[in-house]
Amino acid sequence: MTVKTKLTLRVAAAAGLLALAGCAEDQAKGYVMAPNAVQQVPVGSSQEQVLVVLGTPSTTATLKGEVYYYISQKSHRPVAFMNAKITDQTVLAVFFDQNRRVQRVANYGIQDGRVIDFVSNTTPTAGEEKNFIEHMFKGLLSNDD
Repeated sequence: MTVKTKLTLRVAAAAGLLALAGCAEDQAKGYVMAPNAVQQVPVGSSQEQVLVVLGTPSTTATLKGEVYYYISQKSHRPVAFMNAKITDQTVLAVFFDQNRRVQRVANYGIQDGRVIDFVSNTTPTAGEEKNFIEHMFKGLLSNDD
């Protein structure tokens, strides 16, 4: 291999690496909290005041009293075709008492969360499992006389 060929290969490899590096992407999703917003909703604030200051929550819960959740997430994708990795996550939870007043405010970070695998195995249903051939000849195999 000549020196010129080696140099051309190195330049092409460097250009490819630069192109891939240029595809890095940082994303912010969800609720963006204004600075000092949490200080404007102290314990005892009304639910309406929380909505005015923080806005509409990402989601709510009503299992044991009402809770507003404001969820944000930051992720980084080093290369366009790779999966993004979550780098930061924040969940601001505002708990209300039965009088719709702020009971407490909790701020959870990525260190407080757990990774949950949403992919689950499925259980086959009861009954006979048909193969491809049986499906193809379904009309011929049925006894609907």
